[in-house]
Amino acid sequence: MKKFAPVLVVVGILILGFLYFMNVKNKALLFSQVTEKEWGNVNTAYQRRLDLIDNLVNTVKGAADFEKSTLTAVVEARAKATSVTIDPKNITPAQLDQFNQAQSGITSSLSKLLVSVEAYPQLRATENFKQLQDELASTENQILTARTRFNESVLAYNGYVLAMPQNIFLGSYTEKAYFKAVAGAENAPKVKF
Repeated sequence: MKKFAPVLVVVGILILGFLYFMNVKNKALLFSQVTEKEWGNVNTAYQRRLDLIDNLVNTVKGAADFEKSTLTAVVEARAKATSVTIDPKNITPAQLDQFNQAQSGITSSLSKLLVSVEAYPQLRATENFKQLQDELASTENQILTARTRFNESVLAYNGYVLAMPQNIFLGSYTEKAYFKAVAGAENAPKVKF
């Protein structure tokens, strides 16, 4: 039995090492999956906003002889936003910046649309328009929540895969980018009637 003791110790150490390695990989995979799920939630919230924009534009078109340039800007911003896609497995700061720029174009266009609607009291009074405005406000809150949860999942993921000793075993898991505010977002928008 003494003859096999060193072999058993080495085999035991190798088994424990393999189990630790599997645990590290599985936990990193879980964090990665949570991050991808949260990115899906961000996309779902933005998609809801895009769907509402079509309804809003059609409601405004039907209710008023509206400024075509404003409606065109909203439609073009929506088209641009739908053209930017990101692979959640390889999110980079540059991709997120591009995505943010496209989404900020929608926000800007919507703001102009809603401000110019103020000149049309009969439109503001319609039930459909009020409901769409409420849904847009709700959607903006959902986007904020989804982005916050995404950033929290990225924090957990990055904290795990970049920490020692996990980073030794997780070379294929790279740091993911956080959502950041669009440049100028710290300034309050100026609304003029």
